[in-house]
Amino acid sequence: MKIVTQVKLMPEADQAAALLTTLRTVNDLACWVSEVAFVNDVPREYELRKHTYAHLKAEGLGAQAAQHVIKKVRDGYTTLHANLKAGNYGKPGSTHRTKVESKPIAFRPDAAQPYDDRCLSWQYEQQTVSIWTTAGRIKNVRFVCSAEALKTLQQYRKGEADLIERDGVLYLVATCEVPEAEQYEPDGFVGVDLGIVNIATTSTGYQAAGRGLNRYRKRQLALRATLQKKRTKSAKRRLKERSRREQRHAKNTNHVISKTIVTEAERTGRGLSLEELKGIRTRVRLRKPQRVALHSWAFAQLGEFIVYKAKRAGVPLVFVDPAYTSQTCAECGHVDKRNRVDQGLFICRGCGVVAHADRNASHNIATRGETVWNAGRESRVPATP
Repeated sequence: MKIVTQVKLMPEADQAAALLTTLRTVNDLACWVSEVAFVNDVPREYELRKHTYAHLKAEGLGAQAAQHVIKKVRDGYTTLHANLKAGNYGKPGSTHRTKVESKPIAFRPDAAQPYDDRCLSWQYEQQTVSIWTTAGRIKNVRFVCSAEALKTLQQYRKGEADLIERDGVLYLVATCEVPEAEQYEPDGFVGVDLGIVNIATTSTGYQAAGRGLNRYRKRQLALRATLQKKRTKSAKRRLKERSRREQRHAKNTNHVISKTIVTEAERTGRGLSLEELKGIRTRVRLRKPQRVALHSWAFAQLGEFIVYKAKRAGVPLVFVDPAYTSQTCAECGHVDKRNRVDQGLFICRGCGVVAHADRNASHNIATRGETVWNAGRESRVPATP
């Protein structure tokens, strides 16, 4: 299982200048390579290398750095074509899609630059790195991270690391291949119902209310609107300081919730059953005030956190179809749209049971999880002689 570990670089003034100049240079050249690929319609990396490699070398890039710039551009176009094919930029002929298709991909000056082991070496005991720059290789660049992150780097780091700049601070994001724990045979499943009012509700009774996070987001939205109206230098400075603050807060909340859910399943020897919510933004039709809540809710991130934490702990996990889980009675199985009285109340019109709507849905998800798990297991019936 691949995870990423981030460390913060603490370079000296001359080291920081060299690293920042390197980032600006490679991204400027990546924009040039992107224009070449767009104008000449170069579909493959090998062909693109013929058009651009000599120029990149002449601009002062090393062999490996030049290869990484070309590969970064090619990967960007591969992702673009995949998004176009999936319809993520609209239908053919739409304004958004036409705009995307009519110009080459551009790279930000602080966009990530990949480094492999030929361009970057780690000294874990000293907590320093030796890294290639356009001014030559610089050594003894200090980095800081948690003790757990350092241990993960020492044991599992494998592959490339990305150099990025965020708000004037330099980071290295390294890829680590962590072994997955052996999966146990579950004694039942914990159903997890995801939502906006209640971020997560499980069939075991745990409920993560979204009231606090939603209030926080509303405050941040109102503050951003106020500062944007001012259009002063101090307002712009405040906006820059507060950038990504909401994102970090939501990410931390998702980490706490996912860890609680996975720990509960591991402690009770059960598996986890999650809803398959892929494409929910394109499927759901909402009024404008509700769209803000839906599109700012990091449900995909929460699902990813649960998945990777479950793999590390060896907790079995399955995805189920969420259709009608909120309209189906977990007691008698009666399905009726009118069963869901309002957001929090479920009253079955078949057997009369009264329950919390999200709790009822989580029990349905748990039941479907057991069905999916049993269907996927090997048959234990003896072979016919």
